Amino acid sequence: MQATQMVHRLGNAELLEQYRKAGFAGRVGWGERPALLVIDMAGAWTRTDEELGSDLGSVTQSIKGLLALARGRRDVPVIFTTMAYDASQSDLPAVTRLKTPHSRNMIRGSDRVRLIAELERRDDEALIEKPRASAFFNTNLLSILVSKKIDTVVITGCSTSGCIRSTCESALDYGFHAIVPEEAVGDRCASAHVANLFDINARYADVLPLAEVLAHLKRDMRDEAA
Repeated sequence: MQATQMVHRLGNAELLEQYRKAGFAGRVGWGERPALLVIDMAGAWTRTDEELGSDLGSVTQSIKGLLALARGRRDVPVIFTTMAYDASQSDLPAVTRLKTPHSRNMIRGSDRVRLIAELERRDDEALIEKPRASAFFNTNLLSILVSKKIDTVVITGCSTSGCIRSTCESALDYGFHAIVPEEAVGDRCASAHVANLFDINARYADVLPLAEVLAHLKRDMRDEAA
């Protein structure tokens, strides 16, 4: 089959229909017990003067809205991630260093890997230090989610084309409902952002408007109160 030439971005209805005809872009929907994942919202990614950095101000505000709702519920755990390696680089694989030279600067304990203060992480919110893109790879995230009987992960943070996409793929592989609020993820490259949102939505997770995700969490709160 010859590939159709068209803009690869979320919101392209013609391309979405092509994928649906090929058996992609189904809906995973919500499960019953969600958790909020905040991926890599640390200095290296959020400061524009950093080699990895970009302006994620609007993403930060969107995440803060989700955090406020999650923190208002007893049954929605919040889990943060960052990436970090020892200053000696003894735990940094050679191929990782070669493919992503920025990883040499991701030193454990430095401002680059420290979460931004605006998100006000609380003591009872897990912070996972991950060695690769997926929040699930070589971490205890899966164990945390299983222990809390979580079946749905709301995935936010950065970067859409890397750690967000990889975490969504792992979530699907492990059988979780994965939800991505569109305005709560970001990337240093606009074209990579929209293209990967399309792929995530077609292959791994449901990409939804932030307002719809907030409304669902609010509705759950009302149901719980009733």
